[in-house]
Amino acid sequence: MSYSAFRTGYAPRLAVVACGICLFAGSAAGDQRVNEMLALQQSATADDRQAQAVVDTLADETQEAVSEYRVRLQELDRIRRYNDNLQRTIDDQEREKASLNRQINEFGDLEQGIVPLLMDMVEDLDRFISLDVPFLPDLRRNELTYIRDVMDRSDVSIAEKYRRVMGAYQLEAGMGRNMESYPGELEIGGVNRKVDFLRVGRVLLAYQTPDREETGYWDTRTQEWRALDNSYRGPITTGIRMARRLAPPDILTLPIAAPEGGQS
Repeated sequence: MSYSAFRTGYAPRLAVVACGICLFAGSAAGDQRVNEMLALQQSATADDRQAQAVVDTLADETQEAVSEYRVRLQELDRIRRYNDNLQRTIDDQEREKASLNRQINEFGDLEQGIVPLLMDMVEDLDRFISLDVPFLPDLRRNELTYIRDVMDRSDVSIAEKYRRVMGAYQLEAGMGRNMESYPGELEIGGVNRKVDFLRVGRVLLAYQTPDREETGYWDTRTQEWRALDNSYRGPITTGIRMARRLAPPDILTLPIAAPEGGQS
């Protein structure tokens, strides 16, 4: 076969082969392009996911910040209200302090008037006890001595001194409205005898020996003890039992001085 025939016979084949090579080359380039596009798309998708994750994180942080801000606003409002109340309390304390300072300054002048008054009241109470019916003399004198001691003490406030003096007056006033019986000793015929005393307010102070042989009373006119006849023995005994709550209340005939100076 001649060279020309060879070229004539194989030329189409070479053209077909070349075309196939070109198609193969074009197909390979297209796949690479597709792969590159797919890779680019995957990368973009990954970037989108990462960006969305960042956005979600920022959204959560923003929500937390908003919640924290609201909590801080509430705390700030509570603190502001507390401070307002505290300021009003401080202002009230300042007014109270100023008032106390004025009272302290005024108390010095008041004390100068109260102390002499209390001392006069103690002396009046002393004279009253001396002239009164002589019941519970030791107890009443000891109380008076204690009050005098309190009046001279620097560690006792004026208020406490006033309370003590008024308490003694109230005690004396109460004794004029009750009835009591108590044991004691009394000199009878030059001999100290154990007796039971009966006090009815301040209108009667009587005595009776435990054997009921001796009965008498304090005569407010002569300021001395006087014996009673046997007609008063029973009423005095009953009165002692009544005062000790050993007998029910009853009407008694007692030796009480009448306005005319007699006995009833």
